[in-house]
Amino acid sequence: MTATTRSRATLKYTLMRFGVFAGCFVVLYALVYFGLIPRGLGESNALWVLLLSIVVSAPLSFVLLRRQRDAMSEQIVETVGNAKARLEANRTREDGV
Repeated sequence: MTATTRSRATLKYTLMRFGVFAGCFVVLYALVYFGLIPRGLGESNALWVLLLSIVVSAPLSFVLLRRQRDAMSEQIVETVGNAKARLEANRTREDGV
């Protein structure tokens, strides 16, 4: 994998996660607006919808974005493995001098 492909996996997952959150926010805001779920107390309506969107979008993202999360995880494992190998190579080279 090249650096560009790796960064794309992370960017794709992040954008998709944000999209799930934004979709939840819009749907929940509409439900609050039409009175199907209760409003927040006083002026806290936007905060209520924001917190509820976070709570709802987390499990949805966990289920819906499994493939993207796995791809990002593989990329991170590969990157960490390469870094460890470089560190080990540098350490053994220094010991050999």
